[in-house]
Amino acid sequence: MLSTAPIVAFVPTRDSARAHDFYANTLGLRFLSDDGFALVFDANGTMLRVVRAGDFTPFPFTLLGWQVPDIAAAVADLTAKGVEFQRYDFLDQSPSGIWTAPGNAARVAWFPDPDGNTLSLSQHNPA
Repeated sequence: MLSTAPIVAFVPTRDSARAHDFYANTLGLRFLSDDGFALVFDANGTMLRVVRAGDFTPFPFTLLGWQVPDIAAAVADLTAKGVEFQRYDFLDQSPSGIWTAPGNAARVAWFPDPDGNTLSLSQHNPA
């Protein structure tokens, strides 16, 4: 039954004005509406609801990610817009913050949203 139903993604925020600016202007998602509970964005056909959550502790792992065709270009674009990519001591990352998975299966870079939620970019390579 759910195999044909669209996914709805949820991300919490403490500050909806700051989240709106980040998701619309920095990430370039199309803003659809504000229903009082959440800011609603179109993420390439997936509904993203940035939910007013009050105070919360962000998860210590990736909450939301985008698969991109050219991760180096996407990282450069977001860096130019002021996004700071996260560095992890336990990963061997490029100077721009991109980690290459074993076997070159994927390349991943992580960055926080204004609330500290961890978001990611990934480029997956065919086996």
